[in-house]
Amino acid sequence: MIDQRGAPGSQPLPAFRSRLDAIRSTYGFEDVSLAPGTSTIEPADVDLAQSFCGIDLAIPVLASAMDAVVDPMFAGALARLGGLAILNLEGIQTRYDDPAEVLERIASAPDDEVQHLLSEAYAAPIRDELVARRLEEIRAAGSKAAVAATPGAARKWGPFCAEHGADLFLVQSQVSSARHLARGYDPLSLEDFTRFMPIPVAVGNTTKAEAAFQLMEQGAAAVFVGVGPGAACTTREVLGIGIPQVTAVADVAGARDAYLERTGRYVPVVADGGMRRGGELAKAIAAGADVVMLGSPLARAAEAPGRGVNWGMAAPSPVLPRGTRIKVGTVGSLEVILFGPATVTDGSQNLMGALRQSMAALGARTIREMQGVEIVYAPSVTTEGKSWQRGR
Repeated sequence: MIDQRGAPGSQPLPAFRSRLDAIRSTYGFEDVSLAPGTSTIEPADVDLAQSFCGIDLAIPVLASAMDAVVDPMFAGALARLGGLAILNLEGIQTRYDDPAEVLERIASAPDDEVQHLLSEAYAAPIRDELVARRLEEIRAAGSKAAVAATPGAARKWGPFCAEHGADLFLVQSQVSSARHLARGYDPLSLEDFTRFMPIPVAVGNTTKAEAAFQLMEQGAAAVFVGVGPGAACTTREVLGIGIPQVTAVADVAGARDAYLERTGRYVPVVADGGMRRGGELAKAIAAGADVVMLGSPLARAAEAPGRGVNWGMAAPSPVLPRGTRIKVGTVGSLEVILFGPATVTDGSQNLMGALRQSMAALGARTIREMQGVEIVYAPSVTTEGKSWQRGR
């Protein structure tokens, strides 16, 4: 019989540890469901309104700072419906006097040429006069002016946009942290930036409670959550980074609540990406989000500048793709997508009606009350009894 301690006279084997011993379970939208409580309310009594970074919203919807989603006309259309669009300051709108021709080329390019075309289109310089013009056009369209830039560009464009009437500035990158190290340049100090900026500064994106708490301590007016869940984003495939959205939102919401208890300041949490159905919006808010940011679902609107396609741009790297171009189609007006009437049964139209109905069925009158409903682990919730819907 072999001595399990090793050869005769040898030392006992050491305890071996694996990196996976401490792995934790994380959850996406298809892993969980919302559990009914003991009361329901009338859908008409549900209140979706709130103030976000000093901007009044009638619905908890932001449009992603993506060139296929937001231009000044789209910003005005969404504002009339109660939401807020965020313009990409490093996009097509600020590089070309007439972006329509460039957007048409991107939308119609063959698949094997689109990455080269995107690199070429974004090589043109950003022009001060176009940034100022787009801000003026957004306000003329009837919307508050919200803009986004990467940390490397924020130092220049933040003060410029504030001087030219912007209402909100979003510093957005693939992964945001309170401490960025770089040897080749002087990185942006978020604490200094938020202190001297005369308008609210939101920050994204993160998935971790500790990082979110530190961003709040450094003055973030809102924290955006989501690394790689968007339909046009390739971060999870190319870089191997990301946490499923329900877990990510819930973790950051926990940081928000702890920060509120410590300081008395409430910092909204934005679920950014991975949602296209009403039920997913409801789950994001139940997990703790105050607002949801939508890209591809809104790129399907007739008002969107992308002509039925969408592409990512969070990582303007000359040697990595900007995100894949996806064909989302044009399904109707922005109003139909948000408020119906729905002509499909997959939950991708009348998103606000679905959210309102979900909240009513769960007895949640406000967004804050919705954040307190019960969430259960239910990986079979989308397949149970649905074999006929799935083609048998």
